[in-house]
Amino acid sequence: MVNLATNNPETFMSEDQKKQLEQQLWNIANTLRGKMNADEFRDYILGFIFYKYLAEKMEIYANAILKQDKIKFRDINENSKEGKEYIEAIKEEALDKLGYFLKPSELFSEVAKRGNSDVEGENNFILEDLQKILTNIQLSTMGTESEEDFDNLFEDMDLNSTKLGKTPDDRNEIIAKVLSHLDKIDFKLEQTELDVLGDAYEYLIGQFASGAGKKAGEFYTPQEVSKILAKIVTTGKSKLRSVYDPTCGSGSLLLRVAREVKEVSNFYGQEMNRTTYNLARMNMILHGVHYRRFDIKQEDTLERPQHLDKTFEAIVANPPFSAQWSANPLFTSDDRFSQYGRLAPSSKADFAFVQHMIHHLADNGTMAIVLPHGALFRGGAEQHIRRYLINDRNYLDAVIGLPANIFYGTSIPTCIMVFKKCRENPEDILFIDASSYFEKSKNQNILRGTDIKKIIDSYRNRIDEEKYSKKVFLKEIAENDYNINISKYVDTFAEEEIVDIDSISKKLKLLNADIEATNKKISAFCKELQIGTPF
Repeated sequence: MVNLATNNPETFMSEDQKKQLEQQLWNIANTLRGKMNADEFRDYILGFIFYKYLAEKMEIYANAILKQDKIKFRDINENSKEGKEYIEAIKEEALDKLGYFLKPSELFSEVAKRGNSDVEGENNFILEDLQKILTNIQLSTMGTESEEDFDNLFEDMDLNSTKLGKTPDDRNEIIAKVLSHLDKIDFKLEQTELDVLGDAYEYLIGQFASGAGKKAGEFYTPQEVSKILAKIVTTGKSKLRSVYDPTCGSGSLLLRVAREVKEVSNFYGQEMNRTTYNLARMNMILHGVHYRRFDIKQEDTLERPQHLDKTFEAIVANPPFSAQWSANPLFTSDDRFSQYGRLAPSSKADFAFVQHMIHHLADNGTMAIVLPHGALFRGGAEQHIRRYLINDRNYLDAVIGLPANIFYGTSIPTCIMVFKKCRENPEDILFIDASSYFEKSKNQNILRGTDIKKIIDSYRNRIDEEKYSKKVFLKEIAENDYNINISKYVDTFAEEEIVDIDSISKKLKLLNADIEATNKKISAFCKELQIGTPF
């Protein structure tokens, strides 16, 4: 991940330019808004942007190979003997380097031009060709290392759906229009210092999330929260061997972690929703993460975990709050849960996710998970698990209370729990109450840069600050029977100002005297005007 604001003037993009680009993309996305709901047009527009990215990367890579022959990839005659030889040679190298292949005629710009051609006698119907091209991208990977990463990536883009238009011509017209608008945008892929497309993609995902209601939580964590989690798990590190998110959604949280360090060697994730899983893989590729460096699986994390043999240096998660899971008694012999003696209740999987993540946490790693406040104080099995994590293992490092109404689709207050297997401060747990530090917005509360900085500074320096943060010894937590509700440890009670009754009494007397004098003046004026007084 690279900062857009580089000092090289040739690769600099100002904030205004960035916002202009984001607005352009959102306007193009809105071309489809009247045709279908937000979930559906999200899948089409993000899919088209991804296709444009793959095509442009393919052309840049092929042109670099062909440079010594002084020809351009798009100028190759695909039907000539020489052209076929060129294409086969480029395909072999592209599949190894990029993980996929596109022919010159399958490039995004070529399809966009054909779809918007006004040359008489030229067929501008592109639906069948486009559907075939999207299928061919996947087929090009068959039998290669990248096959799983590209498998069914475009399955949510049904170009024959009547939601795009009643007739094939209607559908062709709207798609050609979208492609034409996208074709005019330069994503500057040749300027490797920039991540214009990756950032724009993130912006769009965020915009779709803001309008998706409860469903938004399935695929997107607000950037402010992502930033806090990422900064926590990268504290003291400039490189990470691995980062893992067991409920990775669109993959944005994994990518946010990468922004906080110089390098992440490998990304791992699991996502239950098929559409969101596709979005995560696209997001990885669009951000320049090579297919060999990410391993994202589609399955139910708790019921059918896919990375059981691995541990990770950094783990982040924003799992569905208080979700249901099977809590099958067979799990009592599962290595993730067996040592605790109790399973999380079937009605609330919060601690099942914690246990799963602890199992995958490396000895030198840090994990940060977003949970509802109930996970801090609920009794029964959850209390039993908290006691084990704190008393038997001493893994809990910090508890951070966040403001209410900062997540999409829910207004409940939430917290971040931070765990380490080898803690630098094993004698206490840090509690931070950041619930009052935010900016009120129309639909959602927003964590400002200063609010995020305060949380991170307090966590990293383990600061005791009155009414905000406190280091609490394990003995005190045991005395509270492992209830770790933040309000038990950080006193945010504000005493009411003492009222000076004598002073108020004197002010009231003076006020009454002023009223009496004013009433006399009004009476005199009314008498002169020969009208009745208003009192």
